[in-house]
Amino acid sequence: MNLYDVVIIGGGPAGLAAAVSAHEHGLKNVLVLERDSRPGGILLQCIHNGFGLHYFGEELTGPEYAARFSAKIQELGIECKVNTMVFLLDRAPDGKNHAVVAVNSKDGLMTLYSKTIVIATGCRERTRGAINIPGTRPAGIFTAGSAQRFVNIDGYMPGRKAVILGSGDIGLIMARRMTLEGAEVKMVCEVMPYSSGLSRNITQCLENFNIPLRLNTTVVEIHGRDRVTGVTVAEVDENRRPVFGTEEYVECDTLLLSVGLIPENEISKLAGVRLDDITKGPAVDQNMQTSIPGVFACGNAVHVHDLVDYVTSEGMLVGERAAGYISALDGRERQFSDAVPIQAGENVAYTVPQYITAAAPVEIMFRSKAVFQGAYIVVKSGSTVLIRKKARILRPGEMQTLALAAGDVSFIKLPVTVSIEVPGQGEK
Repeated sequence: MNLYDVVIIGGGPAGLAAAVSAHEHGLKNVLVLERDSRPGGILLQCIHNGFGLHYFGEELTGPEYAARFSAKIQELGIECKVNTMVFLLDRAPDGKNHAVVAVNSKDGLMTLYSKTIVIATGCRERTRGAINIPGTRPAGIFTAGSAQRFVNIDGYMPGRKAVILGSGDIGLIMARRMTLEGAEVKMVCEVMPYSSGLSRNITQCLENFNIPLRLNTTVVEIHGRDRVTGVTVAEVDENRRPVFGTEEYVECDTLLLSVGLIPENEISKLAGVRLDDITKGPAVDQNMQTSIPGVFACGNAVHVHDLVDYVTSEGMLVGERAAGYISALDGRERQFSDAVPIQAGENVAYTVPQYITAAAPVEIMFRSKAVFQGAYIVVKSGSTVLIRKKARILRPGEMQTLALAAGDVSFIKLPVTVSIEVPGQGEK
C-alpha cells in the first residue's frame, strides 16, 4: 500500500498553499487531486487584477497568482493529478489512516491511502432554483461565475443587455467585465439594504462605470419563452418581501445571478464530517481540523473568503498543522466532544473556527449581520470579557478577524461568544 503523508482534495489556491506548506514543514510524500485540467481553481478565470496585495505585496491577476503557486509545486516536485474526480473519503482498512477513492482517464478508478487529508474543494454558486424566482425558463439565465468563464476562458458573450441580481463580488466584477466587452448592464439589484461585496469593487466596478445599484430590490418575474426578453423588479420591505405597486419591467436578454456561494461539502458529508449550520462547510478547530482526526479543511470549502490572500494564509496554516499532526500522533489533542465551542452572538452571522481544542493561539474569523458604525466587538467566555474593541465600520461583505493569545485560551472553560454591541441597543 502506497501511503501518502497528506492527500489534498482540490488544487485551487487553498490546496496549492497547503501542499507547499506541508512540504516545507517536512512532509515529502504529498499528493494534490484536482478535477480541472490544470491547477489554479477559480483564479484561472479571474483575469482582473487585485490579487496578491496582502500575500505577495504586489498586484497580480488571478492567473498570475495561480502560476506562482503552480510553479512552486513543480519546483518542489509535489505530485499533482489533474482531471481527477474524488468520489469518497473514508477510513483505510487499518483503521488509522484514510482512504480516498478517485478516478481519472489515466489511472482509472483508484484508492489512495494517506495519514492526513486536506479538504480544499472550494465553493459553488447558488442558482435560480435556490431563490425560487417565478417565470418561464428561457435561455439567458446564468450564474455570474458561469458567465465569467464563458467570457474570460471560452470567449463567448452571454448577452448584450443584462440585469444582475445580487451584489456579491463576482456579480460586481461581471458588471464591469460585461460593460468593457460592449454589453449594456441595466442595473445591479440587491435584496438587502447593503451590498454583499467589497467596498472597493462597488467603487471600481459600478460607480466608475455609472452602473446603478438598486438596494432593497429583487427580481420577481422572468419573461421570455426561448430567450429572456426582460425581468420585472420590485422593491422589498424589511422582511424582504416584494412591495405591491413598486414593480418595474426592465428589458434585457440576460440575467446574471450573484446570490451567494456555498462550500462544496459532498465529500465532507460522505465522510461523516460535522458541518456548520450557517457556513454549510465543515466545523473546524483552531488548527482547521474537522471532527475526524487527521482530516483538515481550508479555504472556501470551510467558509467564503473575501480575498485569495486570506485563502492562501489559511492553506499555509493547514499544511503546517497537518505536518504537526503526523509528528505528534501519540499526543493527539482532545476532540470536539470535549472541546470549547465558539459561538456567534448578537449581530454576528457566524464564526470560524467553531471549536477550541487546545491552549494555543486562536484566530477567530467572523462576519457581521448588517452594516454597523462605531460598534464594539466583544468576545466573552461566560461572563468574562476577553476582548472588547471599537470598530470604525463593520460590513457583512468584509470578513473580520480577532486573535486570542495562548494565555487567554488556557483558562477558557465556558463557551466563547463573539458579539457586536451597538450603542443604544442593549449593552453599552
